[in-house]
Amino acid sequence: MLSYHEIKNWFRNALIPCLFALIIVVATVSPAYSQGNTSALNQQTGAPVILGNETLFYIQAGIDSFPPEFRAQVVSTRITSFAKNTEVGLDTLQIILNEAAATVDIQAGEKLLVTIADVDAVSAGQSLQGLANQYLQTIKDSVTQYRISYSIQRLLQGVIYTLIATIVLVASLVVVKKSAIYRQLLRWHETRIPALRLFGSEILSKHRVIDLISEIVIFIRVALVLGLLYLYINLVLSFFPWTKGFARILSGYIWTAIDTLGNGLIAYLPNLFFLSIIWLLTSYSLKVIRFVFTEIEQGYITVRGFYREWAKPTYKLVQYLVLAFAATVAFPYLPGSQTPAFQAISVFLGLLISFGSSSAIANIFAGIILTYIRAFMIGDRVKITDTVGDVVEKTLFVTRIRTIKGVVITIPNSIVLGSHVDNYSTGASDPDSPPLTLHTTVTLGYDVPWRQVYAALTEAALATSEILKDPAPFVLQTSLNDFYVSYELNAFTRNPGMMAKVYSELHENIQDKCNEAQIEILSPHYRAVRDGNQTTIPMDYLHPDYKAPGFRVEQE
Repeated sequence: MLSYHEIKNWFRNALIPCLFALIIVVATVSPAYSQGNTSALNQQTGAPVILGNETLFYIQAGIDSFPPEFRAQVVSTRITSFAKNTEVGLDTLQIILNEAAATVDIQAGEKLLVTIADVDAVSAGQSLQGLANQYLQTIKDSVTQYRISYSIQRLLQGVIYTLIATIVLVASLVVVKKSAIYRQLLRWHETRIPALRLFGSEILSKHRVIDLISEIVIFIRVALVLGLLYLYINLVLSFFPWTKGFARILSGYIWTAIDTLGNGLIAYLPNLFFLSIIWLLTSYSLKVIRFVFTEIEQGYITVRGFYREWAKPTYKLVQYLVLAFAATVAFPYLPGSQTPAFQAISVFLGLLISFGSSSAIANIFAGIILTYIRAFMIGDRVKITDTVGDVVEKTLFVTRIRTIKGVVITIPNSIVLGSHVDNYSTGASDPDSPPLTLHTTVTLGYDVPWRQVYAALTEAALATSEILKDPAPFVLQTSLNDFYVSYELNAFTRNPGMMAKVYSELHENIQDKCNEAQIEILSPHYRAVRDGNQTTIPMDYLHPDYKAPGFRVEQE
């Protein structure tokens, strides 16, 4: 729960500037907009009669050779001259019927302002006298406002209002600049700001969410400053009669934008409803699917022929398919999806992905195939091409292996699928499966009895840690070479993750046991001179009375 002080600080730092902006909008835009439209309600076509920045009424018909535009310009000049001449009072305004010309004139004393003919009444859909009364009242109201707006008192009032607006603007900008939202975000970092998730998947971490909120706050702050400046300029312009027209134009921009956005939002509500339904159905469908695969992964639900390690990648694959289907269904309801520009961009992106992602797609399909053929799992000791190490990560695109030196090697799945994979861990930890066989080769001369070699190598294997006594190690003679015999020692282990250490210790013990048995580990090459050299046959196979022959020397 937020404390009182936190709520107070938030209100002071965030809501007060917004209230200032709202007050200025209500005070500035509404009066300017309403005044600009009141006079124009009568007619919206024809040539306008203007006083200052105000449109009084429209002249739609011409008289004789005078078109509506010319008549409107003459009437505007006359009314402007009358409004500026403050010595002529409004009580001098009168309607005079001209029976000879069948017209009605509006005069200020003896000075003609407007001539209204039957064609004007017909165009306005009123009687001649009714239209004259309406014009007369409009002229009175507009001239009154015109003279008041140009009075010294109103100009001084505008200056005072400008100073007040400037003070409010500066105060608002200072409050916006010294906002404590960033410090509040840092205090909420570990407690109130969670990671952003969509359909159960983490999209942004806590740190990224804070960064995103910070950028949004910066955007809001800039928009608020620009809005305050815009409203300040509009407000100041509306205080003075010479610039009131510009203020009305700026206000029209705002109301046009609001009207466009409002109408667009109202028109988009049905599509927004369909998008909400699609989002809800997709969200709950993924929840059900995730629950099922989680139960399979934990072993609570068993499906014959479906392994538990398949649950997580299968869920990701199904999740992708569901999201792709939802996006396809939701696409027609997106804003602007039916416009040619949006469709052209979609086609361009499709072609870009098709031509530029052939290797990526190959890796994706290879990753899916590797998952379901169960070539290896996370943590297995494997050999792929020339790389030996433990599998630390499997993704749709790559497989990562950490070697015994601690180096993480990334291999594209297409290369993994096209290579043979040696898995040393399959079944090694399962007591019901055969253990992993380690083997090494020693070459010794023919003069060493092979039974003695067997005994030494077997003892060396049994003296090595992580080597199983059951099944027992054994030795094979793999070849009888020209000068030496190749002995292959085979031993069993259930700890493939320590292969390098086991091999090293095994080689150490082979040296020790061979030295204890007086066996030299070498691969001899013979140069035999039979007359005088002892035979290479082991002594156990020789006759007890055997003696090496002496050298025979003959003289020619």
